[in-house]
Amino acid sequence: MVKKLLGTIGTRYLVALLNLILIMVNAKVLGLKGVGLVGILIASVNIVVIICGIFSGNTLVYFMGRHTVRTLFPIAYGWTVGAALIACALMYLPGLIPAGYFGTVWVLALLNSLVTANARFLLGKDRIKAFNIVYVLQGAGLFVSVLCLYYLFDRPDIHSFIYASYLSSLLAFVVSLIWVIPYLKEKENAAVSALSVLREMFTYGLWASADNLAENLTTRLNYFLLQYFGGLGSVGLLDSGTKVSESVWHISRSVSLLEYNSVAKTTDLHEQKTITLRFFKFTLLALVLVMGCIALIPEWVYTEVLFRAEFAGVRQVILALSIGIIAFGCNNVLSHFFIGSGRVRTSAACSALGLLALSVAALLLIPHLGALGAAISCSIAFSVMLLFSLSRFIRLTQATFADFIPSRNDFKTIYRQCIKK
Repeated sequence: MVKKLLGTIGTRYLVALLNLILIMVNAKVLGLKGVGLVGILIASVNIVVIICGIFSGNTLVYFMGRHTVRTLFPIAYGWTVGAALIACALMYLPGLIPAGYFGTVWVLALLNSLVTANARFLLGKDRIKAFNIVYVLQGAGLFVSVLCLYYLFDRPDIHSFIYASYLSSLLAFVVSLIWVIPYLKEKENAAVSALSVLREMFTYGLWASADNLAENLTTRLNYFLLQYFGGLGSVGLLDSGTKVSESVWHISRSVSLLEYNSVAKTTDLHEQKTITLRFFKFTLLALVLVMGCIALIPEWVYTEVLFRAEFAGVRQVILALSIGIIAFGCNNVLSHFFIGSGRVRTSAACSALGLLALSVAALLLIPHLGALGAAISCSIAFSVMLLFSLSRFIRLTQATFADFIPSRNDFKTIYRQCIKK
């Protein structure tokens, strides 16, 4: 387990490093408003991907313990194609997708959703290495493609970033599909009705996607509000600070994926509790350490080295986000406990509460403080989410406050597992 965990975190941080370099490149090439437009487009794509995730996200991992890939594959793919188009249309009408970029968002959302489905099939089969390779292909593919188009072909504009996104997502899709195809030969042990499987997946996936959508809006709704009150330049400042800060989440997301896979495979509450607490304590220590290092970076590094002078104030954004980043990362571990144990509604309620807290805080702070207000509102919302999840987890598992504090035994356990591996 530790070997898989460290491998997954290492993979995520390899891609995070490439993304950090890409943020710097985009800042110097596209400028503040260009970075803002990229942030809005990616936020729009992520919302569509979550809607497609009703049948193509973590729902697949949950149901792979009950059904074969052959049964789940057509459901996931069929839903994704139709849902991506409908979701984009519904988002375009209120202006959540920038004018002229409807096709861009639809194609990227479709490709990313299909890559997500294939990756979840691999994760459900415990193909952790293949799962990680797909992630690297997409991240590294984007990095290399962007640099080639910007500098080798001398096309330093937003369209080059979009074309690079197409290429990297297509590469990850093709490779992941090749790995998934052999599992399509598997047959169910007993005859099952496609309609009954569809109904089960929809019931579970709807709550899971509602949870993910509320969670994603909690992290990105302020982009759209900030664009309304301050324009793309303010979004660019927030997006730069957010991307630097959120690189820390690669730890919690890697941990949560493995935790979810382990929790979903057992129905014993005590075992689920033990797994979750171990991952929670590891995540808390790692997030505090890494976020602390990021918080020490002085402002001039961002304005003179990493970005440009027009990005002044980005360190304030990062500091305002820091508490929330740690809170959200820890909450992600608890959220995957609820989802993996079938308590999706609890996680959905947590995300909905966070979205409500963000909406209130953002409407009060953004008009007066701009990007800084957006960052503070995120920290408020993420802290509310963590407090809610902690209260529910403690009530359900009878955990004590001391259970959440890393101890010497935890380090001994991790050390023993490392030695075994």
